[in-house]
Amino acid sequence: MQEINELLHVIKSLPQSAGIYQYLDKNGKLLYVGKAKELSKRVKSYWRFTPTLKPNPNQSLRILKMLDEVVSLEYIVVSSEHDALILENSLIKQLNPKYNILLRDDKTYPYIYIDESEDYPRFEITRRVIKGRDIKYFGPYSIGARDIYDSIYELCQLVQKKSCLKGKKACLYQQIEKCLAPCEGSISVEEYKKIVAKGVSYIQNKKTLLKDIEQKMLFYAQNERFEEAATLRDRIIRIQKSEIKSSIDVMSSENYDIFALAHSEKKAVMMQMFMRDGKIISSSSTNINLLYGADVNELYSRSIVNFYGNEKPPIVVDVLCYDNFDEKGVISEHLTNLFGKKVKIISPQKGVKRELTQLAFSNAKELLIKKKEQSQEVGEALKELCSLQRVPLRVETFDNSHMGGTAPVGAMVVYDDNRFEKESYRLYHLKALDEYAQMRETLTRRVESFEKNPPPDLWVLDGGRTLLLLAQSIIESCGVNLDVIAISKEKIDAKSHRAKGRANDEIHTINDSFKLQPSDKRLQFVQLLRDEAHRSAIGFHKKSKLKLDKQSKLLHVKGVSEAKVKKLLLHFGTFEALKKLSVEEIAEVLNMSDALKIKEVYSDRD
Repeated sequence: MQEINELLHVIKSLPQSAGIYQYLDKNGKLLYVGKAKELSKRVKSYWRFTPTLKPNPNQSLRILKMLDEVVSLEYIVVSSEHDALILENSLIKQLNPKYNILLRDDKTYPYIYIDESEDYPRFEITRRVIKGRDIKYFGPYSIGARDIYDSIYELCQLVQKKSCLKGKKACLYQQIEKCLAPCEGSISVEEYKKIVAKGVSYIQNKKTLLKDIEQKMLFYAQNERFEEAATLRDRIIRIQKSEIKSSIDVMSSENYDIFALAHSEKKAVMMQMFMRDGKIISSSSTNINLLYGADVNELYSRSIVNFYGNEKPPIVVDVLCYDNFDEKGVISEHLTNLFGKKVKIISPQKGVKRELTQLAFSNAKELLIKKKEQSQEVGEALKELCSLQRVPLRVETFDNSHMGGTAPVGAMVVYDDNRFEKESYRLYHLKALDEYAQMRETLTRRVESFEKNPPPDLWVLDGGRTLLLLAQSIIESCGVNLDVIAISKEKIDAKSHRAKGRANDEIHTINDSFKLQPSDKRLQFVQLLRDEAHRSAIGFHKKSKLKLDKQSKLLHVKGVSEAKVKKLLLHFGTFEALKKLSVEEIAEVLNMSDALKIKEVYSDRD
């Protein structure tokens, strides 16, 4: 009763200012972060105040479940709704509140650009705005940017490298007929511009580009240059994947970013399509895991804010959305402030613009059907066994590896959407020498990247309860909402046995340990994650150790003993750091004679 009275007092004393509010449970865990133009009005809309404080029944199932767990409320006042939007997005990413929708796909997409102020310009790739008045951009491309770029240089005799014009002399590229040597004045500026125009036409017309690349591929194949032919074949496939076929007739050369949402109770797909000069040039999609159904307003708001991030894109355009949603106004204002240019968010109900959003929705719906609500059975069973807050759809698994304290490394592998997401793996060079300190360093570095790369549903550690408690303390210290479990060999006579058949794996939570049968799908799933992390850590350690051994042997040749090399590494961390030191700095750890030998080694290598 006291807690309810305290919560009621905070709610009634909220200011009529913009800000963010945070709902917490009885253990002080963050349940939900929201923003408000007026804190008092927004938070009060969640509740009924007579005869006692109760949740407003006119809420979604997700919000009602959240309110049932709420015990306390905290808030932060900011100067505007725009600032509240930015702070809300940042906190959700970092802290992973239980009842917020978490979006992880916040990568920036590449553009192809050319600086038309130059006499002999080159096409380049960028993800940022390039300084210059005559920069022309093409994109963005979700996939295929590098393939389009490489294809242009395969088909057009352009300046192939930035450094070519500086040489003032024709190089190998002229001999193999990939450049017309403007460095020697062999082609006029006017003639070169015609080749640039051909490159631009390839970007704007993929059908022509694919046709000419295919002809080049056949040429290579007929001349038994099979490796080059295979490279072009793969390139064609990737460029084709980036296309969305459309029969919609857009009479003008309009530019739009198009968003459309399709969802079920447990999954959502947000489709993004990019129209430039009246043509759909590329598309991408974001898969979203849901808890207790979809909130269309929140999904659109978070998706659009997340998609654009905090930087102005090279091309600023208006946004078309398949659904109308409440926060179009504040999101539009946010993007206008961010980009320094008016951005409209439109939910068209008829005409060509509606056809475009319908096309995006059809593609989102198709992707959602393909997802099939893929077997969440093991995840559901693991959630129940380990009392997890969420079904663990995205999991990060950690392991460390070293040899007697030499070349310590950490590895993080990511499992998401029923596959290992290798592009999200992370490998860490570590300074710590013992297993406990190494895991602390690995996990701390991961936590520090939460704002850029949000936390998953679950952490899995290769280790026992000691490491589990370490991870839990790190999680609690940063306030993030994240489950963690560990897997280790059961102890026999106080020793952990790793020999096959001697002992089973145990799954540990903060409160329990579980010895499951080898045939148990939950155990097999966690073992799969642990084994992949172990493989990744061991492989990285071997590479790191080999590199260290090579450098160490190099120093041994000059008479610097292994013990002295180890002393240096313990003091300075890496060979890379050692390279940059002065003779005097090295001599402070060893002696002047050895310091001179070491500097001689690196001088010879340079």
